[in-house]
Amino acid sequence: MIEELVTAGVALASVGTVYAMAAARVVKQYERGVVLRLGKLRSGVRGPGFTMIVPFVDRLQKVNMQIVTMPVPGQDGITRDNVTVRVDAVIYFKVVSAADAIIQVEDYQFAVSQMAQTSLRSIIGKSELDDLLSNREKLNQGLELMIDSPAVEWGVSIDRVEIKDVSLPETMKRSMARQAEADRERRARVINADAELQASKKLAEAAGVMSEQPAALQLRLLQTVVAVAAEKNSTLVLPFPVELLRFLERAQQPAQQAAPPAPQTQQPPAQPQPSLPEAQQRPIQPQELSAQAQQLLAQWQQSIQEQLPPVETPLDPDFGGSKSGQD
Repeated sequence: MIEELVTAGVALASVGTVYAMAAARVVKQYERGVVLRLGKLRSGVRGPGFTMIVPFVDRLQKVNMQIVTMPVPGQDGITRDNVTVRVDAVIYFKVVSAADAIIQVEDYQFAVSQMAQTSLRSIIGKSELDDLLSNREKLNQGLELMIDSPAVEWGVSIDRVEIKDVSLPETMKRSMARQAEADRERRARVINADAELQASKKLAEAAGVMSEQPAALQLRLLQTVVAVAAEKNSTLVLPFPVELLRFLERAQQPAQQAAPPAPQTQQPPAQPQPSLPEAQQRPIQPQELSAQAQQLLAQWQQSIQEQLPPVETPLDPDFGGSKSGQD
């Protein structure tokens, strides 16, 4: 009798142990448990720690409440200014309602991923290339609002959305590189022109000072010669400024003014030139020029005829250009 009682107690203890092991659940600190009893949602959400459910009746689903980092695959699109780009992004979200994440949507992570891809393509089509490259903060906020609106019903909160990279075609990269190079070259030319303007103003001031004291120009020239000669060059190019000539000219003017005037010598009276005949002094009329030309032409024809040999056989007057003969 005692052995049967002991056997029954051991059996009950074994069944109780198996039941407890089947009913016991442990929910971690960053998780929440949603209990479905015979397919119906229980009102309470199990918190972290040890909890019990009814075996074979209840089903406990754990939901991660941590922030999930999900990369959005690169999406190809055409911007508003007709440029083909490929944009990659990353999204940070977390579950705020474990029951809605289980009941309202089949797979909340897949749903958020698809919504992020669709919103990213929409943002690409509405934006220009300059906005994608330089104004990403505004695009990130717009993308976050587009994803967060349907995700609230799923018990998901979008924490942050960031555009990682914008891939451009090689032709567009080369065009942008040429544009940046041209912009830098323009700024360099403007800076050089400004420097030339400032230098010209300073040189004009220096020239004004040197014009008041011409000796300063000669001293400056000597300083330049000393600076060039310090390099131990075998050839020395010495510029000779025009101002130095003006200085020497000014120095000679007082000497010429101080010199006495030279005595004037009496020149013999000019002899009268013989006058030309009246025929040579009279202008030639056009009729006389034409008569002289005809006379010269006749003399030239006569000289040509004298040089030609005499013709023995007279030419046949009936000979025509159209007939061909061997005579």
